[in-house]
Amino acid sequence: MASLPAARRNVSRTFTDLWKDASELSAKDRADLAGLLIDSLDGEPDEGVEAAWAGEIERRVAELDASTVQSVPWEAVRQRLLDRLDER
Repeated sequence: MASLPAARRNVSRTFTDLWKDASELSAKDRADLAGLLIDSLDGEPDEGVEAAWAGEIERRVAELDASTVQSVPWEAVRQRLLDRLDER
């Protein structure tokens, strides 16, 4: 089991129990739980956000369909990001 972050070692027993129980979940269940916890931190989306994202998605799909842009494989994007981190 991973250890608690240093900032959390002196917290309530309840938090410690939750951490222990969560760390024993499968990777998929931990990811699902993490997503739910992150979602619980989000407030209501700003007005118009959903419509703006829908429009952006439509625009990008249209560009791909018209071949005016070219997709980049994840492996290439990942390598570029790793290269940037190495430059720091």
